[in-house]
Amino acid sequence: MNLNELTIKQARTGLDNGEFTSVDLTTVCLKRIKECNGELNAFITVCEKSALAEAKVADEMIENKKIKPLTGIPFCVKDAICTVGVRSTAAAKILDNYIPPFDATVIKKIREQGGVLLGKNNCDTFGHGASNENSMYGPVPNPHDLTKVSGGSSGGSAAAVADNMCIFSIGEDTGGSIRQPASFCGVVGLRPSYGRNSRYGIMPMASSLDTVGPITKTVEDMAVVMQEIAGCDGRDATTVPDDVPDYEKELGKIDLKKLTVGVPKEYFEVDALDPEVKSATLAAIEKLKQAGATIKEVSLPMTKYAIAVYYIVVPCEDSSNLGRLDGVRYGVRVDTPPTPSYQEGDSDTGNIPLLSRGGRGGSLYDLYANSRDQGFPEEVKRRILIGTYALSAGYYDAYYKKAQKVRTLIIQDFEKAFKKVDVLITPTSPFPAFALGEKSFDPLQMYLADIMLAPASLAGVPALSVPAGMSKSGLPIGVQIIGPRLSEGLVMGVGEAIEKN
Repeated sequence: MNLNELTIKQARTGLDNGEFTSVDLTTVCLKRIKECNGELNAFITVCEKSALAEAKVADEMIENKKIKPLTGIPFCVKDAICTVGVRSTAAAKILDNYIPPFDATVIKKIREQGGVLLGKNNCDTFGHGASNENSMYGPVPNPHDLTKVSGGSSGGSAAAVADNMCIFSIGEDTGGSIRQPASFCGVVGLRPSYGRNSRYGIMPMASSLDTVGPITKTVEDMAVVMQEIAGCDGRDATTVPDDVPDYEKELGKIDLKKLTVGVPKEYFEVDALDPEVKSATLAAIEKLKQAGATIKEVSLPMTKYAIAVYYIVVPCEDSSNLGRLDGVRYGVRVDTPPTPSYQEGDSDTGNIPLLSRGGRGGSLYDLYANSRDQGFPEEVKRRILIGTYALSAGYYDAYYKKAQKVRTLIIQDFEKAFKKVDVLITPTSPFPAFALGEKSFDPLQMYLADIMLAPASLAGVPALSVPAGMSKSGLPIGVQIIGPRLSEGLVMGVGEAIEKN
């Protein structure tokens, strides 16, 4: 086995036993990136020099017995997450030159214990997409089939893990942006409970839904990373003060014979559900039943409204959050040749030229407009327009407020279900990875790719995608385990049981 193919646990053992160094491990990962990134386009920025320097520091920490779980482990980060001194674009040209002066809290926690940052992963711009085709730096193909998408929006992060360019990655999940690419690429991805991990330093998309979580090769690795990044943060008022459990120990405590697994019927009645995905999900459920779990059908009747609610709430919050990107305070400023603007005069003087518009010394409006026009892709513009309209006077109550009321009903659906069952199991996606370009010109079809993912996001509950087999065409299929709030340990335990089977 090549070093870059190791899991976190395997790499930890090898580093601690002196079988290889962090520099060795980092060098092999960087070599893999050089070999494959031309095809996969999983990285926007590669930190070769700084990664090797960080690896040397990590080796010194290991030599001095200052070892923590992620010391010397090479990882990568979705480009919509801030990293001090490393360009962070969110895959948007308006931030092409943005270098944050700080780390996101979750990244700071990893780097302080000697984690080695390899680079920043490609993604749908600002997380707006389900295929990684909305990146202004080009799409990310699927490592299993280069004609297929890697999923979005954290497609680069999932592809990098699946292709062994890194040992693990950190992504962001608003409506499925970790789970869907994890499913498409055949790796493990967790959306934690809202408030479990700090959002400080995460470029905001929809603030009431955004979460940050790991993408790993195994569930055991997921537990290791979550143990290190979870917890309350004074810089993020939405984080919860609850103690972080020992997730690794919780994995071994799951007694399937005492577990009741809910199967929400609405998820299996979706028109677009691929027969192979349905079969793989039912097979995973059957394996749990054979291991002693009780299987119970449940109903989540508000599920059918989740996509409609999601695509009102998210554009509204997008519209608000993206107002900070104007080409003035930071990012790329687009200067254009000035064009005259006129005001109407009387019949004797005609039109009178006013302030030149555009260019240096032009109007502030044009500076905003030109910077955003060239710095945002079409999907971002579409969401800003939808959100601004839905929040405007006379429409706020009819759209955003109404959507939030229905969101409450979706939350109540989950609360009722979890009084009857311990976890829910569903497909992660209704279909395996689709072809590049297949849905990119049909926004509604692309939005429907989130149909299995949006409900848990709106409810703020943890959801894990784990591999559950391959399609006949050789594409990975993932199943989703959903649990009550702050039940990440339980969700991962059930995920590990599926993984082992």
